[in-house]
Amino acid sequence: MTLKTIAILSAGLLVVAGCAKGPDAIKPANIPLAAYTGQSCTNLTKELAHEKDRLDDLEDAQRSAQTGDAIGVFLVGIPISSATGGDKEGDLAVSKGKVQSIELAMKSKNCRMS
Repeated sequence: MTLKTIAILSAGLLVVAGCAKGPDAIKPANIPLAAYTGQSCTNLTKELAHEKDRLDDLEDAQRSAQTGDAIGVFLVGIPISSATGGDKEGDLAVSKGKVQSIELAMKSKNCRMS
């Protein structure tokens, strides 16, 4: 391979690496269970419903960022959504972690989950 080919391939890999991940590829952040174990089942149920709504919104935003990045890379060679703050990976990881911790807290308290 020529030096030019290697440079082009390297640049291409950097661009692809900068693209927004799909929501399913983002792992939950570690949220301490202690943040929720002191709450009542009623509060946990409300908190879970609120966080699941937020998670749905963040997943939609992340899918949009992923699509925007794919289009941006195809048209101009840069992941536009990620470059403009559209990537919600961090927020999505935290929200997933909260849902996971709230559900574990509810199970530990034998709360009814709907």
